[in-house]
Formats: sequence, C-alpha cells, structure tokens
Amino acid sequence: FFIKFKNLKLSKMISNSKIWTIVSHEYMSKVKSKGFILGTFLGPLTFLVFIGIVVLINVISQDDTSKKLAILDKSNLIVNELVKIDSKKYYQTNKSPEELNKLILADKIDGYAIIDENVIDNGKATIYSKGGGGSGLVTYLESNLEQVVRKNRLTKSGVSNEMMEFIDKRIDVSTEKITENGTEKDYTEAFAFIGYILGFAIYMLIFIYGSFVSRAVIEEKSNRIVEIIVSSVKPFELMFGKVIGIGLVGFTQVGVWIILFIIFSSSAGYVANTFWGDKLKDKKSQEQLVKNMNKMNSNSPMGSQMTDENMESNQKVANMLKNIPSISPLLVVGFLFYFLIGYLIYSTLFAAVGSAVDQESDAAQLQLPVSLPVIIPILVIPQVMSNPDSTFSTIMSLIPFFTPILMTVRIAATSVPIWQIALSIVLCVLTFLGALWVSAKIYKIGILMTGKKPSFKDLYKWIKMS
Repeated sequence: FFIKFKNLKLSKMISNSKIWTIVSHEYMSKVKSKGFILGTFLGPLTFLVFIGIVVLINVISQDDTSKKLAILDKSNLIVNELVKIDSKKYYQTNKSPEELNKLILADKIDGYAIIDENVIDNGKATIYSKGGGGSGLVTYLESNLEQVVRKNRLTKSGVSNEMMEFIDKRIDVSTEKITENGTEKDYTEAFAFIGYILGFAIYMLIFIYGSFVSRAVIEEKSNRIVEIIVSSVKPFELMFGKVIGIGLVGFTQVGVWIILFIIFSSSAGYVANTFWGDKLKDKKSQEQLVKNMNKMNSNSPMGSQMTDENMESNQKVANMLKNIPSISPLLVVGFLFYFLIGYLIYSTLFAAVGSAVDQESDAAQLQLPVSLPVIIPILVIPQVMSNPDSTFSTIMSLIPFFTPILMTVRIAATSVPIWQIALSIVLCVLTFLGALWVSAKIYKIGILMTGKKPSFKDLYKWIKMS
C-alpha cells in the first residue's frame, strides 16, 4: 500500500508540473522565429565562407611583407640569387650604410640588409629599418637566405647539381591504420583538424545558447513578468524548463547542421570523383592538375615560380580530392552528447547569473567565473591535437568543465578508451546535477530581488540558505 501511495503521489507531481509547458513555450517560440530559420540554414554557409576567407588570407599572406629590402652583399655571392627568388622584395644596392641610413630616415626606402662577407660560413645578415613591419620581413629573408646559403655551401664542398637536387628532395610521410581486414589510410591530421572545428563549435554554441538563457531570465526579471510567472510555477520549474527548452532549440539546430554537413560531404566526394576521378588516377593528369593549381597561386609571395614546396602542398590537395575521409558515427554521437551536456552545465550557471542581476551590463562581472572554464580548453586544444593520448590530454579531458570540448577533440584525433569516455560521461552528469543544485539555490532568491547588484559573497549566502 505504501509503495502504491508513493508512486501515485510521484505521478501526480509529474503531471502537475509546469516544466514541460515552459519547455514547449521556449522551444516553439524560438524555432518559429525568422532568426532561427535563417541562422540554421545560412549558418553553415557563413561558417564555410569564414573558413575559406581565413585559409585564403593565410595562403596569400604567409610570410608576406609589404616592405622592400635593399641588399648590400659584402660577399658578392648572395644578392643575385635573392633577386632571382623575388625581385619584388629584394634589389641590389652599392650605396654605403651611411647613405642608406639617410634614405631610411627620409622615407625613401623601407630598409636594407647587409649580408656578411663570411655568410657562407657563419650565415649572418642584419636588417636595418625604422622598425615595425612585422615578423614577415625577417622570416621571409631568413627562409630565402637559408636556401641560397645552403646551395652555396654544397657547391663549395664540391657537390654536383644532381646531388643537390637529390639532397633537397622532400620527404613524404604517409600514415596507415592497422585493422582486422588489413591496412587502410589513416587521416590523423585531417581528423585532428575536424576535432578542432568541432571543439570550437561547442565553445561557440555554449556561449551563444548560454547567453540566450541568461538574457531571457534578465528580460523577464527587468520587465517584472517573472513576478507573475512565479505565482503559478516554482522558480526551479521555471529555470529548468527554460534551460531545457532553449537547449532543445540548440540541439535541433545542431542536428540540422550535421545533416547538411553529411549531405555536403557526400556530394563533395561524388563531385570530386565525377569530375576528377579519372584524372586523379592518371599520373600525368595529376601533374597537370598540380601545375594548374600552381598557376592559381601565381600571386603568392613566391611569385609565379612553381617551387617544390608549392608542388608538394598542391599534390596533397589533389590527393585529398580522391580520398575524402568519412566521419565516424561515434564522433557524431559524441559531439551531440558533449554539446548537450556542456550546454546543460553552463546554461544552468548562466541562468543563475541572469537571475541575480537586473541588467545585462551587471552580469559581466558575475559571468567571469562561468566563462573562464569554457575559454581554458580553447587555449590547450593545440596541445591535445598534437598528442591526444598524453597524460596531460587525458587529465584535462576528464575535468568536467573542460570535457565537452577536449573529449570531442580527442575522440576525433585518436581512439579514446571506452572507460575514459564512460568516466567523462559520469563526471559530466554529476557536475550538471551539482550545477543545477547550486543554480536553483541562487535562482530561487535572485529572481525576485531587484535594485541591488549582488556580490560573490551574497551569492555564497544564497547557496547556504535552506
């Protein structure tokens, strides 16, 4: 009888709960908005354009500098080779350093470089300018000078041109993955980059939807709507319903993006195989495709010359067209779960912050302890990408506040042991329950308090209150 009575009471509590009414309202009001529809379908396109612009800028401006250097070569061995490499950046001069200094001060020239007379032995050169110009000015000259000096050193040692070409031949390291069916191509670098993209996406989505929760709470509080709402529902139900409702909005949007990504990646592979499949199988066609890519790079800092570096990088691009990696279902499921649990952890804390203030400008100080744990994983992603199985990467990915971002990166970059994934799930769920308990304490009191901006000491008192 006691068990039946207890179950009946629990069932009545659930049926009378207003949580799902709030969830439905928050979800439908956001999903039906024009902003959500436009963001859902234009978001991926905007992201691709953004990535394309960043990559294009990096390719065009790598080691680029707008400054031109006059070369004063005391060895009489280097300047001609430097001018051949890039006549737009280097030109020969026979003026004295004193004359060149006056020209710099008069803004007639950008700067000049003195090549040491023993540069073949000591590899020394000095750049003189009015300062500034960025690191590109130095790195560009260092790279070109190293190339010329190395060639002269080999010539001085009696090495033939054929031997120099043999020595300069680049190393191409490929990776293969051992499976039960044999070996297959291992896309370690590609998946590490995909992990970075997914981790950064979780970082952005947590901030975006977390701020949505905080802004919605502040808006209701500042308009005094919340005073009417809490007369019908409990503060916890209001907070939890708002968090779940906006979370489902984000989950829906991410789900649509994943479907669009799968369609895009599948069509990209089909288009690549349809238009370039036969060409990429033929060696001569591959070389012609690489040459065409080099022509497209004719405006790069290296000019129209097709260097070995350009040939190698473009060959990799050509190979990627015929070997587009497929995304593991585990990575997709992991991304969805860690986004959702990360959102739940941080959105409850954002809701608590929103309930404690009357204006968004007042929330900035209180949001710092909440925002900092989201920023830290972004700073260590490069280390995790480079060595995802290290002790550092493992420990960092198991810290619940860092887990959503870093564990996603690790799952993409390597084979994470099942026990680590299971442990991270348990820790994240426990952290969410703890954050929910703390936030509910703050929300219950803060949602009805106005006129005073609370301090961290006040928040701590609210948490201790029964």
